[in-house]
Parts: sequence; C-alpha cells; structure tokens
Amino acid sequence: MNGIKQSPWLIHYDASSCNGCDIEVLACLTPIYDVERLGVVNTGNPKHADIFLVTGAVNQQSQAVIRNIYHQLPEPKVVVAVGICAASGGIFRECYNISGGVDSVIPVDVYVPGCAARPEAIIDGVVKAIGVLEHKHREMKEIANSLDKILFHRAEKIDAPEILALQKIAYQSEAELYGDDSLPALHQTLEDLESDFERMPQREATVLGARGAQDSSATDLDRIIFVKAVVNGKIIGSIRGYAMDGSAYLSRLNVHPYFRGRGIGRRLLEEIEQVFPHVNRFEIKTGHRSKRNLFQLAKRGFEAFKTEPFTPIITWVYLQKYQRPPSAKKMGTPGEGTRPTSPEKPPSCRPGALTRRE
Repeated sequence: MNGIKQSPWLIHYDASSCNGCDIEVLACLTPIYDVERLGVVNTGNPKHADIFLVTGAVNQQSQAVIRNIYHQLPEPKVVVAVGICAASGGIFRECYNISGGVDSVIPVDVYVPGCAARPEAIIDGVVKAIGVLEHKHREMKEIANSLDKILFHRAEKIDAPEILALQKIAYQSEAELYGDDSLPALHQTLEDLESDFERMPQREATVLGARGAQDSSATDLDRIIFVKAVVNGKIIGSIRGYAMDGSAYLSRLNVHPYFRGRGIGRRLLEEIEQVFPHVNRFEIKTGHRSKRNLFQLAKRGFEAFKTEPFTPIITWVYLQKYQRPPSAKKMGTPGEGTRPTSPEKPPSCRPGALTRRE
C-alpha cells in the first residue's frame, strides 16, 4: 500500500462536460500546481489505474464507456466525480439524454463540487481518494487474513445490491476472455435480481402448461435459492439455483477476483448441492473458453453433455452431475424376479484352485 499511497495512478474520462472541469484537471498538471510532484500519474490504461476521475454529466452514449472503464480497473479502486455535473447532472440534469451524475451508473467514493471545480479542490479530492483507497486495501487485507472464518449462508433479498456488484466484477474477466461484453450477467439490473428472489420457476412452468398438475402449495425450495460466502460482513462469493422435475439448475457462480484460487467456489458448489438433497441431477453451464470453470466443475464430477451457441464468439457448455447414478437399480429381494446369490467361496474351495502345501 505504501507504493500506491506515494504514487497513485489515475485515469480521467470526460463523460459529456463543457470542458470547464477538464481544463482545470489539466491545470493540475501544469507547473503552477504540478500534481505529479506528489506522485500522481495520469495514465491512459485503466488496468494500471487506482483512481477513476470522471467529469461531466452522464448521457446515453457515455454510460457503456464508464462501465467498461470502471470494470477494467483492478480491485480495490476509487471513483472521483469532479464538478457539479459529474456529481448530480448539474444544469443538464433534466435533459432528455442525461441520466444524471456518475453515481447513476457506477458507485462514487469522492465528490468534488464546483462549476468549474478549482485545481486546489481537485487535488484535495485526489488526496481524499487516496485515503479511501488505503481503507479499502486495509479492509481487503483483513478479509484475506480471515478466510478461515468464511461463513456460507442463504442470501436474502436485502443482499441483492452487493451480490449484483460482485457479479459484475467477477464476470468482467469472462468478458475480457471472449472480447464480448454481451454476457447476461453483466447486463442484469438490480430490479431483475431482486425479482429473482421471488421467482418460482417450477410454478411458472406449471402455469405455462409445460408440466402436469402440481400441488398448489408453494414451499421455500420452489423459489430460486441464493447462497453467499461472507467474510467480515462482506460478500465475496455467491451462487444460485432452483429445482425442477428432479433436477437442480445452478448458475452464476461468482467469486471475487481477489479471493480466487482459495477453494471458495468449490465450497459454494458443495453448499448449494446440500440445499437440494431431494434431486438426483445437477446442471450448470459455462463458456467454452472458461477453462478454469470447466476444470473445477470436472473435479466436482460434472460432465459436459451438450453445447449451445450464444453469440458468434461465445458457446455455452452444459454440464451435468448425477447425485445417484441414473442407471442404478434398486436391489430386489428373493421372490421378486431376482435371484438370490450365495456368498463367494474362498479360493481353496473353487474348482481348480491351487492350494499351498504345508
């Protein structure tokens, strides 16, 4: 953390400003203020940056760009909204093509007010951002040191915002793997995720006539079940699934990139399998290039049984695992068409068996 504290790197993006705040940002780099003497470096690569500095109100065109840059910054990261337009939309707030401030798209940690924001205020905002970054580093270090105290619980609807944020961070590596950000997990909204907590896929299939008549009484297992991995009150992993027709359909296995390779994904699979003890089959899907996922699922006993194209670049691989082998038949009892077997004879009693002479 000392290196980051002494030389924080930031990336600047102009959402749709009048260039007033952008000129002030450039003024911070001039000899009068010379922010680089404090070790601050303005980089053009988001993967090298610690701080995301945004100016201007957010319009329809810049929303996707802001999300893309934000998700490419490594964890932990800090977002600074510079100017009143970035903070709330400013005088353009009610325009038809303005969605508001930066916090309407991504979470913001530090707000620097002003129209335009003065260079002194911008430098103060960056210093404040360094303090937030230091706190996040300390928090993640504490979590890393407490991984032996991970708790696995059923998630509730109140956890939806944190699960969604984790989901979009975790799936960013998948988007980079394929060079395609059309993955459904990256475009799910908070409203959709909250509604998933109330959805009953089995009941929906019954209403659509896909299944026969079912009992009208709904149970907790009729809904989509969410399982979360929690350390020090922070969700670092999650998975969801639902049961239908003797099978459990699992999806969205998320683990924070900072905590991968520590067995959290394996434990999440184990925990959600225990939620559905009455099913004899589990099904899950992943992308064909996701070698890490395919390897881990194979270790858990999953086998691929079909593929399905999603986009010209992405192909879904469907995997399944049987809790009880589907071909296994129950042993019958004598008199029910089965033949009783006699105990195996010792080698010395078998015809032609060689015996050792004393």
